[in-house]
Amino acid sequence: MPAGGPSRRRVVGILAAAVATVSVPAATATATNRTPGRTATRPRRALATGPLFIGTYTSSGGPGIGLASYDTGTGQITATGTLQGVGDPSYLAVHPDGTTLYAVNERQDGGVTAIALGEDGGHTVLGTRSTGGSSPCHLSVHPGGRWLLSANYGSGNVAVHPIESSGALGERTDLVTHSEPAPGPGQNGPHAHQIVTAPDGGHVLAVDLGTDSVYTYRIDETAGTLTQVSYATLPAGAGPRHLVFHPSGQFAYLANELNNTIAVCGYDADSGTLTPGEPLPTGAGGAGSSFPSQPVITADGAFVFLANRGHNSLSRFAVEENGAGLRLLDTVPVGGDYPRQLALSPDGALLFAANQRSNAVSVFHVDQASGQLAPAGDPFASPVALCVLPL
Repeated sequence: MPAGGPSRRRVVGILAAAVATVSVPAATATATNRTPGRTATRPRRALATGPLFIGTYTSSGGPGIGLASYDTGTGQITATGTLQGVGDPSYLAVHPDGTTLYAVNERQDGGVTAIALGEDGGHTVLGTRSTGGSSPCHLSVHPGGRWLLSANYGSGNVAVHPIESSGALGERTDLVTHSEPAPGPGQNGPHAHQIVTAPDGGHVLAVDLGTDSVYTYRIDETAGTLTQVSYATLPAGAGPRHLVFHPSGQFAYLANELNNTIAVCGYDADSGTLTPGEPLPTGAGGAGSSFPSQPVITADGAFVFLANRGHNSLSRFAVEENGAGLRLLDTVPVGGDYPRQLALSPDGALLFAANQRSNAVSVFHVDQASGQLAPAGDPFASPVALCVLPL
């Protein structure tokens, strides 16, 4: 895919103006400060509904961060408003304590924004920090809750920001550019597409589509700095995009956007070394006709689901050999166009798909025993749906 935020949006050809949705400004709430050294985690309780956040491109017709709720039984989504004042929030993540939402600002001058979540549905934008790069497209919070990690697609580097006790972001503590190996065929440079913490907590992995590589860094949890310890290379032109770890922490499943494959990778927690296996077909046609976006895994590690853009389907894989193998079970229509991102509900009973071109979010019931997917009604209309985050 072409580099940079604007060019990536032009590929999509969105018709957001054709979709009518509820769009009202969110109520303003006072941010709740966390006590330093104490985690203000909200108590988990069985709820009939849960909050849902939807990321968009505001520069391509998106209204902001979509606010909604979903029925945990039926999967039905109900719009509750829009959080405005955050530019191009194309990817979202939540702090482990559930009190702060983070969004990338996928623009030439990239940024990351913190939003305090109000108990009554009113939310407060806490501020934005520069990522030091262009077109950030992914972010995640280190499990310890002290560091925000972000990936700059356009400039091919990854950034670290400290998280203050209020949930707001401090000045960037590190910025690392992927300088080797050389870019893959058809690429004009590195394009960092994802950054996540490994289950061991001490290593951070950055997936780079432009260099066909996955980089492993050791994170200094005191200074907020990254030290590269290794990198794994994929076949030239694979275009790795996103990975997800098996609950055991010994394996990861890596979606390759450009050659339309998924690879089982071994992972050594002591060294941080990732070892990709032979790429496997997605069941979604050939390379060039379908572009896998994001894999997700069930909490028990039994099934992996993969979104396929172009083919507009979801692949269902059985996880075998204690995590070392994947077996394709089937593909099902996603019920929309260009599924860019997937997310499972906290209880794993529902799967959400953000369909970028059809301006909608599809919801599926997940059979806990077989992993079979069944549509949960009609897709929910949402302009330029890029990312969906159920809490």
